[in-house]
Amino acid sequence: MPGDILFPRDLYELAARVIAENKAIGRKVALAESCTGGLVCAALTEVAGSSAVLDRGFVTYSNESKQEMLGVPSDIIDTLGAVSPATAWAMAQGAITHSHADVAVAISGIAGPEGGSELKPVGTVVFARAHRGEEEVHAEQKLIEGANRAEIRHHAAVVALELLLPGTELPAYAD
Repeated sequence: MPGDILFPRDLYELAARVIAENKAIGRKVALAESCTGGLVCAALTEVAGSSAVLDRGFVTYSNESKQEMLGVPSDIIDTLGAVSPATAWAMAQGAITHSHADVAVAISGIAGPEGGSELKPVGTVVFARAHRGEEEVHAEQKLIEGANRAEIRHHAAVVALELLLPGTELPAYAD
């Protein structure tokens, strides 16, 4: 591991695995990030040779950016909220549609300290993964309890990187 990296060791080492394993199979990746604000893409680009794997990243923090950049339908956000498996599903589909990637991971969540509710407390994060040429998108909602904003974002970045590793499974989500 180089001595001049910006990221915690676990993020850097996982990002290096994502780059190496996807490069080995010739797979390109894309990200659609909300609560992580580009953290996952930044971790990937910390690794030398990442341009062979990372196609692009979308930082869609606002609801409008999710709609404009990724084509997330407003009725999904209006009905289910920005932090929902359906929104993450649409974000992942949008990232595949608007990139040259073979696989895309989307992340949306409530990192806090404000913004939570009884139904979606701070620490609620949803992830989705889409593969080019497949209709099925996999989505999962997690609750990262007892963590502060930095810890929630860090944990979300770790999960997103793990989802970019070939062979990682997620539950299927039917729209």
